[in-house]
Amino acid sequence: MAVQEAGQGGAAMGGHGGGCACGDCPHGARAGHRRAVAEFLLKRDGFAAGQGLPAAVAHSASASRQWVSEELTQSAELVAERGRAEGAAWLGRLWWRTASVVWILVVALLLGQALTAIGAGWTAARTAGLLAALVTAGALTAASWFHRARGGALAPVIGEDNRLSTSRAVAGAWVLFVAYAVLVLVGRLAAASGHAERDALIAGLELGRGAGVVTVLAVVCAIAVLVRRVVGVRVLGQRLQKVRADRPRAADLLTDDAGRGTFADIQYVVIGGVALLFAAVRLARRPDQLPDLPWGLAVVVLVSAATYLAGKYAEGGRPVILSVVRAREAGDLDAPIRTGDDIEIRGAGFVPPGAQAADRLSRMVVRIGAVHVHVPLVPVAGGFSNPTDAVLRVPVPADVEPGRVEVQVVTAAGVETNRYAIDVTE
Repeated sequence: MAVQEAGQGGAAMGGHGGGCACGDCPHGARAGHRRAVAEFLLKRDGFAAGQGLPAAVAHSASASRQWVSEELTQSAELVAERGRAEGAAWLGRLWWRTASVVWILVVALLLGQALTAIGAGWTAARTAGLLAALVTAGALTAASWFHRARGGALAPVIGEDNRLSTSRAVAGAWVLFVAYAVLVLVGRLAAASGHAERDALIAGLELGRGAGVVTVLAVVCAIAVLVRRVVGVRVLGQRLQKVRADRPRAADLLTDDAGRGTFADIQYVVIGGVALLFAAVRLARRPDQLPDLPWGLAVVVLVSAATYLAGKYAEGGRPVILSVVRAREAGDLDAPIRTGDDIEIRGAGFVPPGAQAADRLSRMVVRIGAVHVHVPLVPVAGGFSNPTDAVLRVPVPADVEPGRVEVQVVTAAGVETNRYAIDVTE
């Protein structure tokens, strides 16, 4: 597929540059991004196989490595630019998709009520539920329109790193459900004709009947606010590395920034969703009061929220240099570190989660004394052998003064490691 994209790229571009976002145009942002990715993959795999090197640098391993790294960096920057364009276009189209899903749910509710009304008859509670759904859907559609450039109705649950926030999504679901439940009671109260019925509906809003739901709502909203504060403070304190994503994905709710499933997020979404489903069934069975969520289930949700918060405190960590050694090729003699030699920096956390793309890797810098050395990209089949999360390999420039100098790594997220002193000889 990558070969076909690259081979057809020149003929397919026509008058487009590959970065437009015009409706159904086949040369839009998505096609431009796919074409740039295909060209980058071909170039990376070609360099990994030793192909495409100019004769002027082929005789020198260090020169060829530097030239390959520069070429891949420029190609990766184009991929990143196309990815950002595709992400912006995707967000711009998301608002009507979210609005469509909302109205599909309203139609599904209407069909469900119509089917269950067969034999039992249509009741005022069904009318109140449908009207509450219409009001909620109308509000979400209006919000989608006003925030159409930021993802529509999903804009409040998209974090600062352009990923879907698990804590905000769970809190948003509970807020919408409680608002819908109150609207159902409002509709029934407006249609009530007798004093006894109105008093019973008002009594259904008492705290004693909805204490479980109110407690869960308060906790999940507090967790959403607290997690944002925790993440922000840890990022500013360089104890957590965050890189921005091209666009939000549904998988963000269950995974970390690197796309790996995390227990804390999964259990929070699953338990919160199950409790929400139970509350919805209780509302359908007893539409004259707030859902009386049992305290046992409410406590389970609170434990799940506490686990999620603890996971946010535990994740991440500052990158660290453990050791620096002279890189030795096969056949080399053992020797001290000299200018022009390659050094191998061993440690942990050099590649932040979500920064495995080439454009992120190319932003890594190693300070050797007063000299800033960009970490070269070394391609292999299917990826890169340098840099990695635990090992970096960089040359010692001639501008480094002999003597004792300090080495420090700056990651793609802008976080600095500890300083490690080495001795450079002439």
